[in-house]
Formats: sequence, C-alpha cells, structure tokens
Amino acid sequence: MDRDMLWRWDQVLKTHPNGMRFSCFGENGDLLATNEYFSVGGGFVVNEKTKVDENLFYKGVDKTKVHGARLHQTHSISDPEHHVPLIDSQGTEAQKPNDGEGDEHPPYPFDSGNTLLALTKKHNMTIAQIVHDNEKHFGYTDEDIHSKIMRIWEVMDECIHTGVSTAERTLPGRLGLRRRAPMLYRRLMRGFYPGVAYSTSDRPAISAGSEWPDAPEAILPGPHEQQAQSQSPSDADPEMAKFADPDADAHSQNSSEAASPKKSANTASSSRWSTSDSTSKHDTAGARSSVVHNASSAGRAPRVTGSFNHALLPMPPRRTVIPAMDFLSCYAIAVNEVNASGGRIVTSPTNGAAGVIPAVLKYIIEFVSDDPEKSIQTFLLTASAVGMLFKRGSTISAAEGGCQAEVGVACSMASAGFAACMGASPETVLQAAEIGIEHNLGLTCDPIDGLVQVPCIERNSLGAVKAVTAAQLSMASDGVYSVTLDEAIEAMRLTAADMSVKYKETSLSGLATTVRIPLTVPAC
Repeated sequence: MDRDMLWRWDQVLKTHPNGMRFSCFGENGDLLATNEYFSVGGGFVVNEKTKVDENLFYKGVDKTKVHGARLHQTHSISDPEHHVPLIDSQGTEAQKPNDGEGDEHPPYPFDSGNTLLALTKKHNMTIAQIVHDNEKHFGYTDEDIHSKIMRIWEVMDECIHTGVSTAERTLPGRLGLRRRAPMLYRRLMRGFYPGVAYSTSDRPAISAGSEWPDAPEAILPGPHEQQAQSQSPSDADPEMAKFADPDADAHSQNSSEAASPKKSANTASSSRWSTSDSTSKHDTAGARSSVVHNASSAGRAPRVTGSFNHALLPMPPRRTVIPAMDFLSCYAIAVNEVNASGGRIVTSPTNGAAGVIPAVLKYIIEFVSDDPEKSIQTFLLTASAVGMLFKRGSTISAAEGGCQAEVGVACSMASAGFAACMGASPETVLQAAEIGIEHNLGLTCDPIDGLVQVPCIERNSLGAVKAVTAAQLSMASDGVYSVTLDEAIEAMRLTAADMSVKYKETSLSGLATTVRIPLTVPAC
C-alpha cells in the first residue's frame, strides 16, 4: 500500500474534490498511461471520457449495448452535448444500437423545473407519469418498471426493519455511539400487542414492551392491565376515557395493524388502517401515550428540577407522543444506523442521506395511503425527477456542496414525493421541493471523527420531518410563492461554490473540531 499509493492531501484535482489519479509506469520509471476518476455523489464515478453521459459506464457497461439516448446525456447542463460516434473493431463507424425509430431522446426530456412543469401542462400528465414514460423509452415495460421500483422499496423497508429490530447496542467506531432506533420503536409500540395485527410477513413480531430485546424487566403491561390498576380511567385523566369506550379500543387495535413493519408494499396493504380518517389515528396514538404516562408515574413520583420556594413553580417532567414526527424520526434513524454499521441501504440520493426518503415513504404507506403500491411508484418516480434536477443543475456530493447537497437534496426529493402522493398539482409538487431545499441552504458537512454518525444520523431524522412540513406548507399556499425550484437549485450551486472546503466532508472545522472524542461518548 505504501509503495503503490501516494496520498496528496495538499492537492485537489480540478474536476471534483473526490478524485483519484491512476498512473502506470514501466520498469525504468517511464509513465505509460494515466487516468483520473471522480466520485461525484450518489455512487456515480466518472472520468474525462465518460462524464459526458449520466455515468452509465461506472460499472463497465458495454457502450454498444446501451440505448443511444443514454450515450448522449450530458453530465452537467452547462456542458455541450458530445455526439461520440461508435467505432467497431474494424475502425469504421458502427450503427447506433437500440435506436428504435431514430429518436435519441426520451419522449419528455427536461433539464429544469420549468421545462418539467411545462411538459406536465402540455401533455396533462403528472411528474411521475413523465418519468415513467421516459423509462419506457429505454426498453422497459410497465411490468419491468413496477418490479424494479418495488424492489427498491423492498430493500428500503428491509433496512428500516433491520434498524429497529437489531439487538446490537452500539455502532462501530471509536465514538461508541449508542443505537437508538430499537429503543425509539419499542417506545412508540408500547400499548400495542405484538403479533395481534394480521400480517403475511415471514418476519418475527417485534416486541413492543422493552427498549431492548434482552431487557424483559422493562416490559410494560398492556392497556387493559393498566386500567385495572387504576381506580377510574376517566377520573385520572380525561384522555383515559377513550379506552373505556369500546370504539376507542377498536381504533387502538387498528393502530397496531398500521404500525407493524412489513416486508413489502403487498404486505403493507394487507395490514393497513381499517379507518380512513387520519385524525382518528392520531387521537388513538395520543390516548396510548396517556396510558403509558400514567402507568409510569403511578409507580414512583417523578423527579422535578427546580425550586418549590419560588413564585414560578417548576414544570413536572412529562413525555408526549407526536406520531408523525416520532415515527418519521424512528424510521430515518433506523436506516442511517444500518448505514453506519455497514448494512445494506438504498443510495437515495447518497449514503449519508439515505434515511430521509425511506422514512417519509414508510410513513405514507403505514399511516396515509389507501393504495400502497401506487403510492410507492408515485413517490419514487416523482422524487427521482427532482433528484435529476439537482444532479444536473447543482450537485449531490457533500464533498462539493456540503450537507445541503445530501440531506438538503433528499429533503427536497421527499417533499415532492409526499406532495405527489397527496394528489397535489405538479406546480405544488415542485414548490414543495423548493421549500425543502430552500431551508437547507448552507447546511455544512462536518462529521465528527470522519464517521457518518454525528451529526448525520439525527440530521436525516430532521430532514424527514422537514420534508413533510415543506409539503404541507406548499399545499396550503394555494399556488402563491416567491421562489421557484430552479432559482433555489441555482442558489444552492452558488452557495456550494462559496462554501469553505472545511465544511465539505473534510472534518476540518465545525463539530468535527469542537467536539472532543473521549474513550467513550454517550449518545448525542
């Protein structure tokens, strides 16, 4: 390694900060060949010869078997198109393969939010339909597209399940960071009965009572046992009266069906809410939190911090459950803890921001959607369109643009997907994406100890919550806005160019330098 690899920390290649130069020397030290490769974010690797396309060659794809439209897509919207002729083994120009009717471009090409919006208006199509038909241009059938999208979601969902069900307590690395997804998930599931919900999944039921699988002493009694211990639920807390009502108890059982993780969207469809009113779902979760709170306070008096000999008495400690934020946070943290431990994830759009999109889509499937498979396709196709705009107009690499290029872009993509699943117009969907990135502009990347753990894991959690908030704001704006998505993407590009290299994945400043790393560090 020391003989063959030369690390030049003082030099940065011009094309991209994440670059590597390979050189081949002869026996006498003469340079025989050299090439440079750049990791531009999202798993894409390009060099001078391949950067004129959308990186179809990063896995060594045979150019003669690639559709003509793939060969001539520009990596950057500022770069001119290069029509490179294909040369066969005899040195003559070969015919372009898979050209169909000679059209080198998809039926609905777009390179900006404005052109995408114009296409949706001209053809009366949604953004998801535009992307779907563009994929068909490359030889995929409707069934192919459906199966590939569902496979992507299956891996995302499996990643969430792995994160919330693991028995490991800490993440790799000298930070010794404590895993939180299993604990958060079990807290959210308290009051539910594991295994009661109907499910066709082969996965074992996740216990709802303990924070960790090997801590049976932490298991809480079910709601009916807790009611028996109290003299009168309605007297103790007005919210408790809901559990005295058989209808409220029925809603609670329906809630357990919604919160159970599934292996795929088909399974999610079979164990979804039986009620259609989302308000009743949240009311049920609120009632459940009251049960847990009263049970825990009945055992011993809570410790209050503050003086009782003061005009302003201290507030007693209490815990509340806000279902949307709590489940979104739990799902996102689960994914990024799997990523931090070397597990399998979906790059969406990057590894460091892989938790935002799965968390928002999981929430839609479990708590909102009446047709999970349709929601999965609509969400992912819409989000991918927004991701394309960022990749062409700015960057999705933290080494080039800081965390705004990763969690910021993921938040924007998830915002658009959420709004699309709510039936919003294409204009509102793009406005949701704009809000999602606008309020992540300038977000720095300064991971402690160079690990994708702190602040990355929590940042995905907040990115998921912010994505839903952005979508809700856009749908409540009635088409009134001041900044377009294209303007926000350009602002992000300028911000990335002006940002110091110390805040671009280098761990040279920010949290990476202010936080001291002791031998053991509690969860931050």
